[in-house]
Amino acid sequence: MDFAFDARTEELRKNLLSFMDEQVYPAEAVADEQRAALASPWDTPQIVEDLKAEARRRGLWNLFLPDEEHGAGLTNLQYAPLAEITGRSPQLAPTALNCAAPDTGNMEVLAQFGSAEQKKQWLHPLLAGEIRSAFAMTEPDVASSDATNIETRIERDGDQYVINGRKWYISGAMNPLCRIFIVMGKTDPDGADVRRQQSMVLVPRDAPGLEVRRAMRVYGYEDHYHGGHAEVVFHDVRVPVANLIGEEGGGFGIAQARLGPGRIHHCMRLIGMAERAIELMCRRAVSRTAFGKPLARQGTVQQWIADARVAVEQLRLLVLKTAWLMDTVGNKGAHTEIQAIKIATPRTVVDILDRAVQLHGAGGVSQDFPLAELWAAARTLRLADGPDEVHQRSLARRELKAYM
Repeated sequence: MDFAFDARTEELRKNLLSFMDEQVYPAEAVADEQRAALASPWDTPQIVEDLKAEARRRGLWNLFLPDEEHGAGLTNLQYAPLAEITGRSPQLAPTALNCAAPDTGNMEVLAQFGSAEQKKQWLHPLLAGEIRSAFAMTEPDVASSDATNIETRIERDGDQYVINGRKWYISGAMNPLCRIFIVMGKTDPDGADVRRQQSMVLVPRDAPGLEVRRAMRVYGYEDHYHGGHAEVVFHDVRVPVANLIGEEGGGFGIAQARLGPGRIHHCMRLIGMAERAIELMCRRAVSRTAFGKPLARQGTVQQWIADARVAVEQLRLLVLKTAWLMDTVGNKGAHTEIQAIKIATPRTVVDILDRAVQLHGAGGVSQDFPLAELWAAARTLRLADGPDEVHQRSLARRELKAYM
């Protein structure tokens, strides 16, 4: 394994670091001011659109897609250090580069499994950043950590599918630019193979019977920049059979294909969040005095910073190894490592952010620093894309298999 940056990655890193310093970090306060003045908190501040235009002008657009036809054609190993940089400002940078979830996963699904007409109608506007999207999988009435529990029904009626069900924490659904939902439900609830009962269909936002009921909060926050996390009800929603993605019964497999890259992208960005936390810790430590000496000379603070540096270096190597394996032996060959980073990265980054909050005192829980919001985002990722315990269960089974 050679983790040295190749020439293209180094060029993109240099370009992206300049973009972050010159455009993104200064825009954070501006975006908050503009959002406060908007008629709806879900509308997009003008500064975000300006950032998108500038990122596209600099060639920093759709970097996440390895498909050269639709994206930048980067490998996972090339994209990893770039995603890490965007994680330093997770509310603005991924959106500015058109690399924000859930759109990234939805574009990957459409690029890999969508029909020519589906790509023309939905993928191309998403790639252009003209619209946003949502992925409707999680449900409040069942344990959605087990996707086979999903109860939403997708029933065929002639040349249409009829959809009934209730979803929640559907990311992006509150954004007025969200025009399309990828909905997972059961087309064959009595099928013998529990992993062939589910299918995915495309449902336009304006389809009759689709109700975006309310925004769900995450540790008290409403994620305005990514379009919130909504409760959504589907009541006799009808869509053409042509809106089926792939084949009937293929929904579980498509979900697994979608979540693999999504998990590593989250972990890449989490490392960037940890790096920003360490930077803020160091700046705070050298600028504040307590009990007669700078915080930087307090043994406990030094230990926190040292432990954080060690942890981040370990995580980065594990994430890079996972990216390399995904590129060389595929997602299935990297299954163990994908689960390992999904377990280790959010948990470790939450701990680093918690120490950073502690070091900032009251400021750490305030809106004057990004730490509280970063903590909430990182802690949520111990649930999103599969909770820790599900990955631990699966990883342990793989380890034990050779001995049983």
